[in-house]
Amino acid sequence: MTESFQRKGLESPRLMAELLVAHVIGCERLRLYMDADRPASELERATLRDLVARALRHEPVQYLVREAWFFGLPFHVDPRVLVPRPSTETIVQAVLQHARVEPGGGGRTGAGVLFADLCTGSGCVAVALLKNLPEARGVGTDISPEALEVAAANARRHGVADRIDLVRGDLLEPLAAHPAARAHGSLAYLVANPPYIPDHEWDEVPPNVKEHEPTIALRGGADGLALVRPVIEGAGVYLRPRGLLLVEIAESTAEAALALARARPELTGAEVLPDFEGRPRVVRAARA
Repeated sequence: MTESFQRKGLESPRLMAELLVAHVIGCERLRLYMDADRPASELERATLRDLVARALRHEPVQYLVREAWFFGLPFHVDPRVLVPRPSTETIVQAVLQHARVEPGGGGRTGAGVLFADLCTGSGCVAVALLKNLPEARGVGTDISPEALEVAAANARRHGVADRIDLVRGDLLEPLAAHPAARAHGSLAYLVANPPYIPDHEWDEVPPNVKEHEPTIALRGGADGLALVRPVIEGAGVYLRPRGLLLVEIAESTAEAALALARARPELTGAEVLPDFEGRPRVVRAARA
């Protein structure tokens, strides 16, 4: 399976193979090595063959097993939402680092912290933050009601549903009506992973993404900044002094997105953070 996935150019082929086998057998991945001699039934083998065939046609393995891991946590995923990716963990890491060392960040518990997660999708960023900041509260927004259903299920799964409000709407729009977030300067953190693939890069997008993940959550217009731009330009109203804005962006638009942040007089210290592969991934700026 691993060799077949490698030839097809699947990402993390060994991991994907293990996920499929563990899913079919109904065990944790570790059990694959602890119980390596366990025979598989004919039904299990037939089921596995079918799933492997679908994976080789570039259907995301995470959709096949209905689960993806993000920041050490399992999340339900299906074609209603994007598959969470390690590069997005850069946002969570930046928030937690700031919370623990900066005044007003909420410390290790997130005490007194309210954050907003725009384009929340599966809710992976918001839930990861709430799990690591047990006294924080969050607002998750998404234009897709189907995505919000997935986010709500993941919030319940991880026991944080009572600390997050999930609201349908476009980017910052839902914050204006939210009882807590609408107060100007109320947010300690405003994070977003909006659609950001530029039109000229769409043809190069891998088939497992382009043909299976929701297009509405991927395409960012002609320059890739159609949804990034309004987030950067409007975030300052909602952030409290020294509060952080963190927006995931395409590698090719990093300089343009950084220029947008530096052009905002209410923002300071704008920079681009690298992801785990060292690629420019997240625009970070603080409310002056």
